[in-house]
Amino acid sequence: MQLVSQSFQDGQAIPGEFAFAVPDAASHVALSSNRNPHLAWSDVPEGTQSFVLICHDPDVPSQGDDVNQAGREVPHALPRVDFFHWLLLDIPAHVAHIAAGSHSDGVTPGGKTGPAAPQGWRHGLNDYTGWFAADEQMKGNYFGYDGPCPPWNDTRIHHYVFTIYALATPTLAVTGPLTGANVRTALASAKVLGQGRLTGIYSLNPAVSLQPGAR
Repeated sequence: MQLVSQSFQDGQAIPGEFAFAVPDAASHVALSSNRNPHLAWSDVPEGTQSFVLICHDPDVPSQGDDVNQAGREVPHALPRVDFFHWLLLDIPAHVAHIAAGSHSDGVTPGGKTGPAAPQGWRHGLNDYTGWFAADEQMKGNYFGYDGPCPPWNDTRIHHYVFTIYALATPTLAVTGPLTGANVRTALASAKVLGQGRLTGIYSLNPAVSLQPGAR
């Protein structure tokens, strides 16, 4: 399968309109328009009955001691973990694209509602649910898409991996809450006929270059 976007090119920077936050000279970051990007897929395997879409960032610091702390940096060599930004399930087999801004258009304090999504699809819980759990103004269940917001002092470029999975079933049976870990576990035992991948990059650190060849 092939996954493409009109919003950004594979391996290139994601525009700020599709991010949760953008750089700000005064406060390091400012909330952005947080629109989901356009996505389209082709070369769908025969027998496909539905699709699952996952967006994750594999470059999130495994320890938060230095995250967003003035006068400090998140070391490039620090081990990293996955952070899920979007889980979209039960996309019908006849669908071949998602329009920009159709599933997210702005930051919603407390998170967008779910798991019900337009047209009978299902949104999973993204990892801002845990990130904001201790924030009285922002805490809640974050369903659907919420875009990039890496630490503003991280020395590493963050990669946002969008993966579309073609399933031989009309729905994905997930045990437990619709978290990234549970959806991945369900996919591991599902009949996946094919997949396509698209990766964008992003940083809020003005010292980090997003030009080709940077890392």
